[in-house]
Amino acid sequence: MPGYFMGIDNGGTLTKACIFDERGMEISSASRAVPMSMPRTGFTERDMEALWTANCEAVREALASSGIAPGDLRGMACTGHGKGLYLWGRDGRPARAGIVSTDSRAAALVEGWQRDGTAQKAFERTCQSVLACQPVSLLRWIKDNQPGILDSTRWIFEVKDYVRFRLTGEAFAEITDYSGSSLMNLRERRFDDDILRLFGIGGLADRLPPIRGSTDACGKVSEEAAAATGLPAGLPVAGGMFDIDACAVAMDVLDEENICVIAGTWSINEYVSREPVVDGSVLMNSLFCVPGYYLVEECSPTSAGNNEWFTKLFLGEERREAEARGISPYGHAGEMAATVPADGQDIVFLPYVFGSQYDPRAKACFVGMDSSATRAQLVRAVYEGIALGHRVHVDKLLASRKAPPRAARLAGGAARSPLWAQMFADVLELPVETVDANELGALGCAMAAAVASGFYGDLGEAARHMVRIGRRFEPSTANSAIYRRKFERHEAVSAALAGLWASSGA
Repeated sequence: MPGYFMGIDNGGTLTKACIFDERGMEISSASRAVPMSMPRTGFTERDMEALWTANCEAVREALASSGIAPGDLRGMACTGHGKGLYLWGRDGRPARAGIVSTDSRAAALVEGWQRDGTAQKAFERTCQSVLACQPVSLLRWIKDNQPGILDSTRWIFEVKDYVRFRLTGEAFAEITDYSGSSLMNLRERRFDDDILRLFGIGGLADRLPPIRGSTDACGKVSEEAAAATGLPAGLPVAGGMFDIDACAVAMDVLDEENICVIAGTWSINEYVSREPVVDGSVLMNSLFCVPGYYLVEECSPTSAGNNEWFTKLFLGEERREAEARGISPYGHAGEMAATVPADGQDIVFLPYVFGSQYDPRAKACFVGMDSSATRAQLVRAVYEGIALGHRVHVDKLLASRKAPPRAARLAGGAARSPLWAQMFADVLELPVETVDANELGALGCAMAAAVASGFYGDLGEAARHMVRIGRRFEPSTANSAIYRRKFERHEAVSAALAGLWASSGA
């Protein structure tokens, strides 16, 4: 009997629901945009009820277009952006708007913890640097600025755990997401009251759900959720995972052999390790979805989300041309970038629309334009700036590894563009491999559902059946030399402007 599995992916801008068969072939998919509100500089939020409605609509559409009966589904799981914060109230309603991972309202708190030694004390247990967008920082900000909210909160959720709660009515903290929250003792795989007290949020432990694994059974679709989504009541729901784990699983990065580069809203760069890196040379360690492994991560909001911003804001004419041709505006922009060779422009683009690797207050900018600059050169500069931003992180990861990787497996917007994928190979000076799948996050959590349902024994077996490696891009020696020089300039410009961000009060 064939197996069908659903994966739901709630990213920074879209909700996607996809159905896959037991070979990893996508049967159907549907998406809904979830509007983001920015009530103040540095605040990025979304309405939690609107988010749930978007999930219901996407699931219904995916089911309707799949050609299978809902009862043919064997299981489902959710993934989504990490970090951020989604609070569920004691009154059975959202306690406030959800907070997305690009939020930087707590930046001053993090700076204070770094100055007074709190961050370093916490690192001994969390094995990760504190970020402004993590639940620990956002909870402290809410305590200081909206204290009544936490008093009325019943559950502290990450986005995919909130959606799973709405599907099942059961609250769980899936371990990959919460291990990246700075709320957990990674060595002991548990929430730590001492960490909560250290960050000034003691007393919240009873609002953290019970911890579960990615392939654990975490309830079944409730009658209420079935009516809202069209899913069959009683459908098993797995724990799911943080989207960076889901993408790694969907790219068959389950051991130390390859590294994983995800060019989405966030620049995610990671590898799997038996031990965390605790010398402070990398930003984050979290617990991987494969027991016994850690996920070593370097990340920042400096990736393809910047290209989306640039395309929407500055390429109106080109978007209209793309529509008339019946192609994606991003495909049209890629054609423009392809007309400019690697040595064909020297404009530096800093992809800091949502902050940088170094400072959440940093701003995006172009440096080096003159009257001869063309739109195609600007598009090329955006592509290059994003790839060079990834190199900042990848260099740190490579320095922390005992052996070089065989290849970098690439996901996200860049993986869909051969030009951009080759650019990543040239910039990183590593072979780059892509995967034949459109929705890697949804595929990864569908694979977790296949394991939780017993269809496959573990994620390794699921990967052997459900993952297909696509193209491989070898680095060009000539272009890599050009990008080495551009990387030096990229870093010099970023360093030169650091004082401006610090003095701007942004």
